Amino acid sequence: MTDQSAPALKEIFNVERLQHIASEMSAVYPAFDAKGFLKHAQAGLAELSVLQRMARVSESLHAVVPLDYPQTLERLYALAPRLNSSFVSLFLPHYVASYGLDDFERSMAALKFFTTFGSAEFAIRPFLLRDLPRTLAVLQTWSLDANDHVRRLASEGSRPRLPWSFRLAEVQANPELCASILDNLKADPSLYVRKSVANHLNDITKDHPDWVLTLIEGWSLDNPHTAWIARHALRSLIKQGNTRALTIMGAGAKAEVKIHQLSVTPAVINLGERISLSFNLESTADTAQKLVVDYAIDYVKSAGHSAKKVFKLKAFTLGAGEQQSIRREQHIRELTTRKHYPGKHAVHVLVNGEKLASAEFELLKP
Repeated sequence: MTDQSAPALKEIFNVERLQHIASEMSAVYPAFDAKGFLKHAQAGLAELSVLQRMARVSESLHAVVPLDYPQTLERLYALAPRLNSSFVSLFLPHYVASYGLDDFERSMAALKFFTTFGSAEFAIRPFLLRDLPRTLAVLQTWSLDANDHVRRLASEGSRPRLPWSFRLAEVQANPELCASILDNLKADPSLYVRKSVANHLNDITKDHPDWVLTLIEGWSLDNPHTAWIARHALRSLIKQGNTRALTIMGAGAKAEVKIHQLSVTPAVINLGERISLSFNLESTADTAQKLVVDYAIDYVKSAGHSAKKVFKLKAFTLGAGEQQSIRREQHIRELTTRKHYPGKHAVHVLVNGEKLASAEFELLKP
């Protein structure tokens, strides 16, 4: 996986944190070679990304601990609650994925335990890759667990397009493989879990939008937890103006509105500055209507053409004859996922998937 994390993020695994790990490991395993661990872990540390540093901790433990896999796990079980960062604890499931693939039952128990201290979403994937049916059966059981961290792992670990990890090609090709897991979690009381379920379903919309739409159309959205998942799962389709997705959200009808005083200011900016989008939305309908309001920016690309990016604004019910003032600021700055080029950028207001008004701003050359 590609990791372009900012220096501040990779400093989670700095020298002080490595010393903390060594100290706590020594507390639970007095024979631990702390000096050898630190020498191994710190070699070339400055050049390593955050995920490479996480892997290095796991590798360094393996290099200096002379115990077998089950014996090492016993020490790592004792170490987990002593660590001072949930993100840092990710090296524990990484150890399981690296050295426990041939000890399935023991490793599943370890991942279930370690995920409660941080997350084991990356570490479960090598097991899915090696034996998909057997590992999915475990995740199915975990989707019914009392612990929300374990339930979340069932959904997050089996996402077909999990960020920072490889894709699960079989799951990507056949979303039915995880359908029972998602069904078990579709009304989960934990927001932590619901976010994962929504992200899992949003992943699927990239390859099988009709499958997700049919699934959610069969759900009862009277439950607010289920309705929340549906709304966030369909976000990409809603941005695309998909009629079925908008209908599920109650906004499939053509919006009866007028847009007044659309403004994008300032009209000319430099890279790194902000634009402000504002407008008034007036209902022309005789009854209340559900509206999904988004905006899109046509970003200028290197070859001179443009590419549209849609952003969420708000979803709400607008009464007959009512007006709603809407304002949003956006920072126009370089991102690892977006490079900006000078030129005029169109900004569009989308209501229930339809473009109703446009304005523009100009980005100057650096």
